[in-house]
Amino acid sequence: MTDLHDTLLQGQWFAALPQALQQALLSQGRRLNLEAGQRLFNRGDAPSGLYAVLSGAMRVGSVDADGKEALLVLVEAPHWFGEIALFDGQPRTHDAVAEGASSLLHVPQAGLLNLLDAHPAYWRDLALLMAHKVRLAFIALEEISLLPAAQRLARRLLLIAEDYGESQGPRRIIHLSQEQLAAMLAISRQTANGVLKELQARGIVKLTYGEIEILDLHALREAAH
Repeated sequence: MTDLHDTLLQGQWFAALPQALQQALLSQGRRLNLEAGQRLFNRGDAPSGLYAVLSGAMRVGSVDADGKEALLVLVEAPHWFGEIALFDGQPRTHDAVAEGASSLLHVPQAGLLNLLDAHPAYWRDLALLMAHKVRLAFIALEEISLLPAAQRLARRLLLIAEDYGESQGPRRIIHLSQEQLAAMLAISRQTANGVLKELQARGIVKLTYGEIEILDLHALREAAH
């Protein structure tokens, strides 16, 4: 449990929580281990609580009848997700599938609601988790309307490298395929590939199978802004 706590403390949201709430989430939580491709929940499923990624990654999005995927985000450690259904009690908005072998902490809905009934002030802490994601969603919507694909891609890489503002310090290696990045930005794989090749030619990134290495974070910021 100490190792688990240390992992979660790497995230700014969890680290800023009152110590009593941190301990309550840990004590109510149970560990889940998922295999690659295993589905955690589907769009339309009943609320099941809150989740934190301890290792691996969860693919959150949806797939249409033709098999085309709308990928919103890859949730990696130490990020939390699933809070929307906690607030409104409505069905899940998207699918959540393990990208690879993944470990999660699951805090069930009923126990969490009981905790919040007993300590209403904790709702603010959960609201801050959701507000951060709403802010990012509004930024993404604005970028789709106003920015060209090359700048949007650079901005998304920068966001991921900086872990969406959640943890300390930039990441150098991003475990993300070109197809997944294209799906996140609603652009074609060919467009994403062309932009990435241009960034690679400028010495900003290095492309390998399933990974993007950031070589020059300063130059990536310039490309993004």
